Amino acid sequence: MKRFHVHVHVEDLDKSIGFYSTLFASEPTRVEADYAKWMLEDPRINFAISTRGSQPGVGHLGFQTDDAAELAELKARAEAADMALLDEGETTCCYARSDKYWVTDPQGVAWEHFQTLGNIPIFGEGPKLDSASACCAGAPTAQQASTVDTAEATGSACCTPRSRGQQVADPVKSSSSCC
Repeated sequence: MKRFHVHVHVEDLDKSIGFYSTLFASEPTRVEADYAKWMLEDPRINFAISTRGSQPGVGHLGFQTDDAAELAELKARAEAADMALLDEGETTCCYARSDKYWVTDPQGVAWEHFQTLGNIPIFGEGPKLDSASACCAGAPTAQQASTVDTAEATGSACCTPRSRGQQVADPVKSSSSCC
């Protein structure tokens, strides 16, 4: 069963934890110095907040799957609709190791589709992080969406998606976060 995912960038983590804990009538399931997450069953949602965005507001939306088959089904649906995909594969972000890819809606809203494979003690690891942001969402922009196929890992998950038949472009800095 899939779980809806929302990631919101906040300015004051403690104040936001208080607000959302009251709103959801539940304490977060994970709290870090820069991040909090609620895994709710009613409604079934993975709601995350962090102070890692460049400005407050919705960072991205998504679907978290329980297994690899569900993730493959979502990916096949996106490919059949000829949606632009940025496939990160297995990566780390938001204190978790996951298998994920991104699509972007016509307005430029990033949608993350992922399966969590395990927890890690840090926000992310390795070259997939950049100094200006939490990590790179990597979702293609609306302008790129019509010409994007997939991106391949080149030591960084923060790559501009390649056009069909083209080489992967140089890394791009992103102010969005993943997870």
